[in-house]
Amino acid sequence: MNLDEILSSAGKYKRRKRLGRGIGSGLGKTSGRGHKGYGSRAGAKSRQGYEGGQNPVIARLPKRGFSNVNFRTVYQVVNVASLDRFEDGARVDGAALAGAGLIADAGKPVKVLGNGELGKKLTVVASKFSASAAEKITKAGGTTEQA
Repeated sequence: MNLDEILSSAGKYKRRKRLGRGIGSGLGKTSGRGHKGYGSRAGAKSRQGYEGGQNPVIARLPKRGFSNVNFRTVYQVVNVASLDRFEDGARVDGAALAGAGLIADAGKPVKVLGNGELGKKLTVVASKFSASAAEKITKAGGTTEQA
């Protein structure tokens, strides 16, 4: 059972917090904000990871190594088996692959991998080819071109 599946009125609606309504409510006087300080003020928001001026945990941990995330080249991968859908003698480039729905963006680099078999003579244009993919394309009578 989920909360959105409750049909009876019991438990369907949560009562709002009524702040500053006396000591007996448990939320009187300071209204759950504590005493003084930044958090007690109206409009007080705190940055994610902020630890009240203490050196945050992300700064206390040692920084090591190198991350390639900003410089790496992300390839769109196409297998040789999926190239079999093109007509014999066709030129298969980024635009043709995007048109066939094999890749998402014709402008991004493509890498052809050698999974499967190819039975047609194709001219395949891509940024990279695995050794087995290039071998299978040439064995079928086709050619590979670097984009």
